[in-house]
Amino acid sequence: MLQNKVVLAFILVSLILLVDFLFLTMLRRIMTNNKRWTRILVLSTAFGTTLFAIATVVMYYQADMLGIEEGISQWNITALLVIYGTKAIPVATTIVQDTTLVVAHIIAAIRKKRTPSGEALPKMTRADFLEKAALATAALPFAASVFGISYGAYDYRILRRTIHLPNLPQAFDGIRIGQISDIHCNPAYYRSRIRSGIELFMQEKPDVIFFTGDLVNYRTSELYEFADMLRLMRAPMGVFSVTGNHDYGDYISWPTEEAKRKNFEDFIQAHREVGFDLLMNEHRFLETGGEKIAILGVENWGKGRFPKIGRLDLAYPGTEEAPVKLLLSHDPSHWDAIVRPDFPDIDVMFAGHTHGFQMGIEIGDFRWSPAKYSYVQWADLYREGSQYLYVNRGFGCLGFLGRIGMPPELTIIELKKA
Repeated sequence: MLQNKVVLAFILVSLILLVDFLFLTMLRRIMTNNKRWTRILVLSTAFGTTLFAIATVVMYYQADMLGIEEGISQWNITALLVIYGTKAIPVATTIVQDTTLVVAHIIAAIRKKRTPSGEALPKMTRADFLEKAALATAALPFAASVFGISYGAYDYRILRRTIHLPNLPQAFDGIRIGQISDIHCNPAYYRSRIRSGIELFMQEKPDVIFFTGDLVNYRTSELYEFADMLRLMRAPMGVFSVTGNHDYGDYISWPTEEAKRKNFEDFIQAHREVGFDLLMNEHRFLETGGEKIAILGVENWGKGRFPKIGRLDLAYPGTEEAPVKLLLSHDPSHWDAIVRPDFPDIDVMFAGHTHGFQMGIEIGDFRWSPAKYSYVQWADLYREGSQYLYVNRGFGCLGFLGRIGMPPELTIIELKKA
C-alpha cells in the first residue's frame, strides 16, 4: 500500500512539474516586454502554485500520518483541480506551437532550404497572439469551476421517470421509489445546503427509498455530523441501502487490520442508527394488499480495480417466485457483467457510482460526459429486452467539490403495470 502511494505521488509530482515548466515558459515569452516587477510578481505567483500542488499531493497521500482533517484535504484537492484545469488550455497551446516549430525546422533541415539571399532559413516566429488568446481563454474553465463549486454542487434536481412492468402486481401499480446515491459525507460541505437537498427529496413523499452506496469517502466517522439529516429520510415502506466502493475504508491507511474491521462494523451500526436497512447480499419483500415484490441488495461489485464483493447468488435465493424483483447495486458495470446474463428475471437495477463525472452537457436528448468513456451506462435510464437499469448521477461530490453541467440528482421512479 505504502509503495503504491509513493509511486502515484511521484507520477503526479512529475506531471505537475512538467505542466508548470511549460506554463512558466509560455508566461516568460508573453511577458518579455512587461516591467520587471510585473514579471517577478506573475512568475512568483505561478511558481507558488507549483509548491502548493506538490504540498497537496503529499498531504493527500499522507493525511493520516500528518493529522490533516479531511475537509482541508478535500478543499486543497479542489483548488488543485481548478488551478490545473485553468492551465490546461494555455499549456496545450504551448505544446502544439512548440511541436509545430520543431517539425518545421526538421523539415527545413532535411530539405536544406535557403532564402533567396542564400542565408539559412530564419526561425519561425511564435504565434504570440494565439498564446495570449489561450491565456485569456483559461479564464473560462476557472469561471466554470468557481460556479460549479459555489452553485453547481448544490443545484439539486428532481428527475422523474416511469417504468412499465408487465408482471407488476396491481397493489403496487403507481408505487413511487425515491433513489439517492453517493452522498459522500464530507466535512467540507455546507451542511445547511445538504439539508435543503434532503428536505427537497422528502417533499416528494416517496413510498420507499433506495440509497445505492458511497455514504462516506474514507471512514465511518465522516457521517456522524450528517446523521440528523440522514434520519430525515423516511418512507412508509422503508429505506433500503447498499454499500459502495468508498464505504469499506479501502482508500486510507489503517494502523491495523483490526482498526479497519472496526470501522466497517461502525459503518453497519450507523446504518441502523439512522434507520437505513442495509442489504448485504440479501433480500427483503415489500408487501401491500396481499401481494409482494422483492428487493435485493448486494455489496459493491465493480469492474477493474473496484471491489467485487457483491454476491447476487446469495441475495437471489428465496425470491424466485416474486413477480417483480428490484436490485440495488452500486456500480452500473454489474448489470452487463452479471445481472443480465445470469439473472434475466431481475426487472430493474438501481445504481450510482459514476457521478456523471460531475461534469458534462445535457441538452434535450443529447447527453455527454467524460464518464461515457469509462462506463457504457453512466446516467439515467437504460433498457435491454425486459430489463431496466437506472444510474443516478449522485447527490454529493468526490475530489472536485463542485459540479459543472451535471447537477446533483434526486430520483423519483414510478412503477406502472404495463
